[in-house]
Amino acid sequence: MATYALVLFTFLAVVSSQAFASDPSPLQDFCVADMKSEVFVNGLVCKNPKDVKAEDFFFPGLNKAGDTSKNPGSNVTLVNAQKLAGLNTLGISLARIDFSPNGGLNPPHIHPRATEVLTVMEGTLYVGFVTSAPEFKLFSKVLYKGDVFVFPQGLIHFQFNIGAVPAVAFAGLSSQNPGLVTVANAIFGSNPPISDDVLTKAFELDKKTVDWLQAQFANSI
Repeated sequence: MATYALVLFTFLAVVSSQAFASDPSPLQDFCVADMKSEVFVNGLVCKNPKDVKAEDFFFPGLNKAGDTSKNPGSNVTLVNAQKLAGLNTLGISLARIDFSPNGGLNPPHIHPRATEVLTVMEGTLYVGFVTSAPEFKLFSKVLYKGDVFVFPQGLIHFQFNIGAVPAVAFAGLSSQNPGLVTVANAIFGSNPPISDDVLTKAFELDKKTVDWLQAQFANSI
């Protein structure tokens, strides 16, 4: 009976930890990150509450447009715990995304640790995400000013400006450090490069094309 109870307890613990996996919950009012600490932990070390100031909860400048002149025509201004110390342990971050007219793209990417909710402030965006295997189903939508769309955690998603004017969106993310894996950059711009043999077989491309793609994405990160 004791063995059965131990197995059951272990199973429930594993299931519970997977079901509620997220950023650690705060155990006090706040845990402002101490950016000067050299201690490495899962997150950021807390500053002594006696040294906390109002500025630790403040970030200026999201009213300013980002530079979208370079390919692929978008700019993401991310506000996470590394940039806003007061976000540490609160499980949230946010971003402003600017898009150039007629094709500004936030290319297919993944946030491994966060769900994203996007609100369009200006312009018209074509957005979407792709589900996991075996369906690989695309959910896509054209969004206008005031529209909101959700991208589930860990799924490939994108935003594309189909309008003739600049577009702006704000995104909320359910992690203080959502992470970013841009698909093309990670595959063709890895350092050191992934073997040609792997990429030619995976994408059914010839070696010349793979080499060309790797040259385009070299030093892109």
